[in-house]
Amino acid sequence: MKKLSVLELFAGVGGFRLGLEQTQKYEVVWSNQWEPSTKTQHASMVYEARFGTENHSNKDISEVAAADIPDADILVGGFPCQDYSVATTLQNSKGLIGKKGVLWWSIHRILSEKKNPPKYLFLENVDRLLKSPSSQRGRDFAIMLKSLDELGYAVEWRVINASEYGMPQRRRRVFFLGYHTSTPIYKKLMKAATTDWVQNKGVLAQAFPVNENLEKQQCFSIEEDLVSLSNNFNKDEKISPFENSGVFIKGKVFTAKTFPGFDGKRTVLKDVLQKQDVPADFYISEADFPKWEYLKGSKKEQRTAKNGYTYNYSEGAMIFPDALDNASRTIITGEGGKSPSRFKHVVQTKNGLRRLTPVELERLNMFPDNHTQLEGISNAKRAFFMGNALVVGVVEKIGSALYNVISSLE
Repeated sequence: MKKLSVLELFAGVGGFRLGLEQTQKYEVVWSNQWEPSTKTQHASMVYEARFGTENHSNKDISEVAAADIPDADILVGGFPCQDYSVATTLQNSKGLIGKKGVLWWSIHRILSEKKNPPKYLFLENVDRLLKSPSSQRGRDFAIMLKSLDELGYAVEWRVINASEYGMPQRRRRVFFLGYHTSTPIYKKLMKAATTDWVQNKGVLAQAFPVNENLEKQQCFSIEEDLVSLSNNFNKDEKISPFENSGVFIKGKVFTAKTFPGFDGKRTVLKDVLQKQDVPADFYISEADFPKWEYLKGSKKEQRTAKNGYTYNYSEGAMIFPDALDNASRTIITGEGGKSPSRFKHVVQTKNGLRRLTPVELERLNMFPDNHTQLEGISNAKRAFFMGNALVVGVVEKIGSALYNVISSLE
C-alpha cells in the first residue's frame, strides 16, 4: 500500500508530522499553523525551517477556503481547547454553525465543504474535553461525536498517558480517530463487538494495549440535534458519561474505563538530561533558592484578594527537586524563564540545582534535539512550544497501527 496523504491542521512546530513521517507510511501534503494572538508567527517559522515552505499555510484557518485545501486520505491536528457550544442554525447552510473563532468548527466546515473529505481523522486534545464544561459534563465531546456522525464518521477514542507506555513524560491527552462510512474500518467496526474493539481489535488497542479489565461500561444514544445537545446534554449532572475509552457509531456510544497493559522498558527523567553544555543561567542561584522552596512547599495561609476579601489558602508540597527515577511531570507552557515557579521542573545535578533546558524539554516530548532552535526564537518561547506540543512517540504508534489496519483490510 502506498503512503497515506495527510492534511495537518494546528500544526504547531510539527509534532504530528514528525510522528507520522517516522513511520515512513504517511506524507503531509498540506499544513496550516496560525497563532491569532501574536504578530510574529514563531511556531510557523520553526515549522517552515524544518519542513520547508511548500504547501504550508500561515493563515487563519477559519478564512481558508475548503477548495484551497488539497484532497488527502487523513486529516490530523491537535485543536485548541475551547467552548464548543453550538450558537445557531443558519438558514441555507449545510447544518449547524458553532461560535465564531472556535476552531473545532473550522475542522467541521472543511469536512462538510470538501467534495472528497478525508476518509480518516486523527485528532488530539486535553483529556478534560471528556468532562467539559462543568455545568454540562461531557457536552463538548458529545457535540463533536454527533457532528462527526452527521458528516459520516464513526469515532474511537482513548485517553493516553505517555508515561504509562514507557515514554519519558506523564502527559495525558485524549486521542480520537474518525472512520468515514466509505472505509473498510467503518464496516469492520459496524460488525465488531464494541468491548472487543476497545480491548483488542481497535486501532488504539493495537497501538496501546490495555489489560483485560473493563470497568464502568455503559452504552447510550446521542440522538438530539446539535442545538438541543448544546443546550441540554447531561445538564446539572456532576459526572461525565464518557470514560477514558470508547467508540461511537450511528448514534450509539459504548464507553468503558480501560487500564494500560505495558511492561516494557521505561524512560525516566534522568535519561533525557544533558550531560554537558548547560548554560549557567539555567542554574538556580542561592539568593533565589528560598523563593523556589516556598513556591514548591506546602502552604496554609491567609490571603487577601484585590477587593479586600480575606480567605484561607492551602496547597500540598511538590517533590522538590523533581524525581529523576520517574517519568517527568507534564510540561506546561510557562516552563521557560528564570523566575521561581511552583510548576517549572527543577533537577539536582552534580553542579547544583537547575531548570530544564530547551533540548531536555524537546526530549520529554520525543522531538529531535534542537528541533525548535532558530534565530529569533528565545529559550522561553522554545519552552512554550513544548508546553503546547504532544508526545511524538504516541502519534508514531497510533499512526503505525492505523496504517497496518487499513492495509490489512484493503
